Amino acid sequence: MSVHRMVVHAALATFAASAALVATASAQKPAKTRDPAKLAKDSAKMAKAAKDSGEVSRFFRSEAPLTVTLTTNIKRLRGDKTENPPWRAATLRYTATAPDTGTVTVPLRVKTRGIWRLKNCEFPPIWLNFNSAAKKTEFRGLDQVKLTSYCRNNDEYERYVLQELQLNRALRLLTPYSHAVRLLRVTYVDSASGKTEATRYAFVQEEPLALAGRLRGRMLSSTGATPEDLDPVQSALVGVFEYFAGNTDFSVSALHNIELLGPNDGGLAVPIARDFDFSGAVNARYATVDPQLTRIRTVRERLFRGYCAPADAFQKAFALFNAKKPAIYGLYSDPIGRLLPDATVRETLAYFDEFYKTINDPKSAKSDIIDACLGGKR
Repeated sequence: MSVHRMVVHAALATFAASAALVATASAQKPAKTRDPAKLAKDSAKMAKAAKDSGEVSRFFRSEAPLTVTLTTNIKRLRGDKTENPPWRAATLRYTATAPDTGTVTVPLRVKTRGIWRLKNCEFPPIWLNFNSAAKKTEFRGLDQVKLTSYCRNNDEYERYVLQELQLNRALRLLTPYSHAVRLLRVTYVDSASGKTEATRYAFVQEEPLALAGRLRGRMLSSTGATPEDLDPVQSALVGVFEYFAGNTDFSVSALHNIELLGPNDGGLAVPIARDFDFSGAVNARYATVDPQLTRIRTVRERLFRGYCAPADAFQKAFALFNAKKPAIYGLYSDPIGRLLPDATVRETLAYFDEFYKTINDPKSAKSDIIDACLGGKR
């Protein structure tokens, strides 16, 4: 066995052992048996994504905002705050683009998701579950995707949605190990009353299985990953990105706002960052810092919470951020970026300037990031 293969197998064994310890420490629950039909469906979905030459689905290849009307029983949806909410009937309606004409109505199902926003928002974050009726529509290729929508029906909360979208777009510039996103302009109509509740921006995020398929891997569900289990370059990049965004609301070990991709070739696991609404870059009025993080008081204060990695892995992340800086800043002057108020753009770019000052000062980069990492040295 090659040295590389021995390292890979050792790391995967460590990951499995860590996950076992976590499972033992938690309450003893009967093991879940996955439905064979769902396993087959998931495998087919990943195979389809892999067949698409590593590309995201057609829906996400366009950055043009899509204007749609979502109709469902909003009152019932707002009441679905349980752990296992029901699926609700819904439709999405949009105006066809050339060469097609007319209005297209797509039947689908929706259900609530999330934690904080589910409990506190006027309109909860939801899943969109498409079926075969979407095959010849703008939504073809999508199955079950997240819709990140407004929390309160006002401009401030809509701005949070756009700011989180921008962070996802920035991550897409840095690595393919990230979820594709697309902006929607959604009019929300209650099916019971026929009343229009709101018209606000929202965005759709690529589903995990599609991401895993195009990247030739599988999503891992076991918790307890340590730095030794992860690809060091991607681990460093994710940690630095979270620091760039001012986000401490994540945990690789607990799979909190992080996904892990296991490459099909047996390589080390790759962390994938998601959900940035509690970040300093978004700076939502509801975002708070975990009380255990006593070194910072607000989300605008940065604190590195990424795993440790070799110093050269961090240097590669810094170099990539520097190379992509013009493109990242350019996101805030393109058609989507111009949807944000000028003051928000200036504030955000000034916040990013602070990050770039840190990574380009060797002393600050070492003390604030490299030496501040979690999990011990590799």
